[in-house]
Order: sequence, then C-alpha cells, then structure tokens
Amino acid sequence: MTPDDGASMPRLPATADDHARSGVCAIAVMAKAPVAGRNKTRLHPAVSPEAATRLHAAFLRDITATIRHAGECTPIEGFVAYAPAGSEALFDGCVAGGTQLQCADGETPAAPGVEGFGRCLLHAVRGLLARGYGMVCLVNADSPTLPTSRLQQAVAALARPGDRMVLGPAEDGGYYLIGLKRAHAAVFAGIDWSSEAVTRQTLERAATIGLPVTLLAEWYDVDSPASLQRLRQDLADPAIARRAPASAACLSDLGLITED
Repeated sequence: MTPDDGASMPRLPATADDHARSGVCAIAVMAKAPVAGRNKTRLHPAVSPEAATRLHAAFLRDITATIRHAGECTPIEGFVAYAPAGSEALFDGCVAGGTQLQCADGETPAAPGVEGFGRCLLHAVRGLLARGYGMVCLVNADSPTLPTSRLQQAVAALARPGDRMVLGPAEDGGYYLIGLKRAHAAVFAGIDWSSEAVTRQTLERAATIGLPVTLLAEWYDVDSPASLQRLRQDLADPAIARRAPASAACLSDLGLITED
C-alpha cells in the first residue's frame, strides 16, 4: 500500500470528545447551498430552476432525516458537507434537526490527480476525520428515498477490523455512498466525474493501493428528467412516500404528483 495521501491535514491534539467519536461514523450529505439556477441543473427544462432548487431542499430534508433515524440505533452523527464556504445560513430549514455542517468546497491542498468533485469529497473526509470520527460516509443529495437500512449496513461493514472502503454503486455508474476510515486520496484521483465510469474507476484505485472494498446494493440518483419520473412513480407508493415526506410534499406542491 502506498503512503496515506490524506496525511497532509494534521490532526488536532486528542480530546475527550475525540475519544468518544472514535467509534462513531460521521455521515455527511454532499450538497451545494440551495440557490436557484445552481441546483439539480440536469433536471432543466423538465422543471424550472426555482422548482429544481425547491426539490434540492426537499431532498436534503429527507436524506438528513434518514441519517438521523439511522443514528437512533447505530453510532452515527449527521452532517451536510457543503459548498461554497460562507453559505451556511442557506441551509436553515433545509436539514433535519441535529444535522451539523462541514465545509467541503475543495479549497484545501489536495493530492496529485485529485480534481473537480474529488477535491470536495477528499476535503469532507479529511475534515470529518480531523474532528475525531473513526469512520466517514459521504452520501449524495440525489437519493431522497434511500432506505435507512442501507446506511446502517454501510456503517456495520466499515466498522469491521482493518482499513477498508464501503461503496454504494448508483445505477448510472456513479456511487451514492463512499465510506472510509482514512483519507485515501488515491480513491478520488483520476476519476471521470459525472460519467458512468466513476464506480469502476474508484474500485480500480482501491485495488491499486490494496484497500479492501465492501459493495452495497445499487440505488438510483434523481439527476435527470427520467429519474425524476421514476421518483414520481415511487412516491405514489405510500410506504415509500413515508420515507421521503418532504420530497413527496414538494412534488405535490409543484403539481408533479397527484393524490388519488
């Protein structure tokens, strides 16, 4: 295994809180601040920029609530890993109670080959590990119906002895979750972000540094008109709608789903 690329961010001296967090997984949603025209742009022109931002905020409320529910019986603390810096106030009312914030705009020294979204992911992992958490999972903001059990499975796999990575592949070739115990920059290096090759390339990077990987079952992202239509159909099921109440309410308000 190559030396840990994440070592460039020094840890602060250990505190009692650090020791308490060592067995806890920080789960953070990677999210841009809700600003019209900057969120869910791939949904245009199926929905307006304003509607896309409302959906983004609803997705955030649902996925952060899912994280909070997962933490009721699993050692988890919830975060939003946000960008840009200085946009903290824009998340007021968009996240579940108890959700903390961690800047992850990528504006920190990165490792060679880590570019674009990879810089934000690495920034989030480093920042959360520096707070003393023993494990970090990053999830996307595009899967509001993700089951609570999927997060609990990720934490259980990551908590096994030894260094490892957990990856939740998305149906489009990306991933909806990545979990790490160390800030391995290599798994974010040379990735063709927003392509169908992301999961494959990430697994190749992990293999290169000898990092064991646990794969979760696939899930889907809502980042296109076709996947938005799929979400509309899913939320017609009351059981699924209960898992994503903010998204269901938002789609109803926008006239995109109707009650029978």
